[in-house]
Amino acid sequence: MHHAAKAYGQVAQQTANPREREADLLLDAAARLQAIRDGWDARRSELDAALLNNRKLWTIFMTSATSPENPLPVGVRQNVVNLGLFVLKQTIAVLANPKPENLGTLININRELAAGLLNRAA
Repeated sequence: MHHAAKAYGQVAQQTANPREREADLLLDAAARLQAIRDGWDARRSELDAALLNNRKLWTIFMTSATSPENPLPVGVRQNVVNLGLFVLKQTIAVLANPKPENLGTLININRELAAGLLNRAA
């Protein structure tokens, strides 16, 4: 996890707008999961890596939200953590029962949050 957080931090510093970078990462993770869902028979073998990527991303968000230095209001930070915990539970559910239709929730959450970060409707 430490390497992922460090890499995320370095990339985020290189961008002008961290919210846009976070949205891009969420959209990339959602697109990867969507591609697996759409091409299930051919791409099923990519599922574990895509879920790991998404889990790492959400772990970074939750870690940031719980940091005392985080400037966001407490309520927003709590919502990020709660949503992250839900994503982790959904990930476990997908791993326990890997079916293409079980990816929809993770895909939608990532897309919705990205839209919120970009201040637009999904």
